[in-house]
Amino acid sequence: MRELVLDTETTGLDPGDGHRIVEIACVELFNHLPTGGVFHCYVNPERDVPADARAVHGLTAEFLAQHPPFAVIADELLAFIAADRLVIHNAEFDLRFLNAELKRLARPPLGCDIEDTMALARRRYPGAPASLDALCRRFGIDLSARAQHGARVDCELLAAVYLELVGGRQPGLDLAVAVGAADAFGTVQRPARPPRPHTPSAEELIAHAVLLDKIKQPLWRLPA
Repeated sequence: MRELVLDTETTGLDPGDGHRIVEIACVELFNHLPTGGVFHCYVNPERDVPADARAVHGLTAEFLAQHPPFAVIADELLAFIAADRLVIHNAEFDLRFLNAELKRLARPPLGCDIEDTMALARRRYPGAPASLDALCRRFGIDLSARAQHGARVDCELLAAVYLELVGGRQPGLDLAVAVGAADAFGTVQRPARPPRPHTPSAEELIAHAVLLDKIKQPLWRLPA
């Protein structure tokens, strides 16, 4: 099962107010385990970056002006996602921005399945904090790389959190072994073994009867 953990950074909280995506990342999972496949890019929002947004992610308009706008990276992003499930923390926020960017390009909204890890955490731990930081602390996941928000770092942290939410760090006995991976170790040739007899010999039956004669009312001997 292929899934994509996705996160964005933006210039603000509402695309309806003209705010745009400035960074987007996806981390590929197969059977809930990271494969190493990653999509990551900074995006020129074609507008200013307010100070409160810069305080969250540290990305300036000058830095982002060196990167392509969303229209340039849209095809590559959609090809990476394909039709597979997206895993997003507080999915409504990111989806509003992604679909707003797609609408600007006259593209249809994303139609793939969505797993919202915030909703998943609230179902599993009712009443407990469900922010990404809180979940990382709950599961003992190192937060030292998250001095500021960043789509790539947050995706990697969320992938670890998601693995815990769906059942822990060994999600299945198959451990996501790829098809044909066992062949890499070669085929072991074992010599054929003849079947071993299990029926007792006449001598063993006699010895067993002698033993039973020494036991008072043995359970192993039915009455005649």
